[in-house]
Amino acid sequence: MSVVSLLGVKVLNNPAAFNASYQFEITFECLEPLQKDLEWKLTYVGSATSSEHDQELDSLLVGPIPVGVNKFIFEADSPDLKRIPTSEILGVTVILLTCSYDGREFVRVGYYVNNEYDSEELNAEPPAKPLIERVRRNVLAEKPRVTRFAIKWDTEDSAPAEFPPEQPEADNVEDDGATYGAEEEEELEEELKAEDEGQAIGEDEEMAGADDTAGPSIPAPSKGEGEEDEVSDAASEDLEAESSGSDEEEIEEEEGEGDGDEDMEMADDGDQPAESAAGKDKHLNQQSNGEVMVH
Repeated sequence: MSVVSLLGVKVLNNPAAFNASYQFEITFECLEPLQKDLEWKLTYVGSATSSEHDQELDSLLVGPIPVGVNKFIFEADSPDLKRIPTSEILGVTVILLTCSYDGREFVRVGYYVNNEYDSEELNAEPPAKPLIERVRRNVLAEKPRVTRFAIKWDTEDSAPAEFPPEQPEADNVEDDGATYGAEEEEELEEELKAEDEGQAIGEDEEMAGADDTAGPSIPAPSKGEGEEDEVSDAASEDLEAESSGSDEEEIEEEEGEGDGDEDMEMADDGDQPAESAAGKDKHLNQQSNGEVMVH
């Protein structure tokens, strides 16, 4: 907690000539008695590219500081032109108002300053050598940039922590190097497992749906099969007629006019068609049985 708080800064002479002094009305509050004085400084930034051209315009010690709200006027001289590069005199620059206690800065206020000629003709065509008496400065007092720092005041209790606070209980905690990332791995495994189970369930549902919609597939008999049935029936009739005719011929031949070779040929001819018919019937039965077994 800061013992001194800056409440406000007011730029009194603004805008003003470049070589005019700076005047600030500063208001601050002191919360407890201080053993030393406050040091206020005003710094002019002479160049935006190098800090070598920065110059301290003035410094002021304020004290002893009574407890409560305090107000004073800080006046500083204009910058030394010899310490400012010629190309940096015109244009935008910065001034810094700072306050320190016992050599430790605790507040900084920065202002932009615009330096330009007092006529449009000179601004449009500036001379090679700046005319300082015609240059006007304008401090952008409405947009200050305030930075505060925590410092040590008169007591050690007011000193800010330079190191992290001690945590003796942290030394008793087990090293989590072995278990680092274990929870993430378990979560990843669970997610992968859940995805696999969901995929398997989806496949089962698809297979079940296929069984429900497919139904038994019984192929319709083709035209060739129907024709084959008709042919087999006709062949059976022919075989029966031939077999009856062959029996009569055998009886006649046995009685007188027969030849054994012819009987053998006829017998062979009769047996071969019979065997062919039996094979066709067996084949057809197998086909019909196969058709029934198809689901």
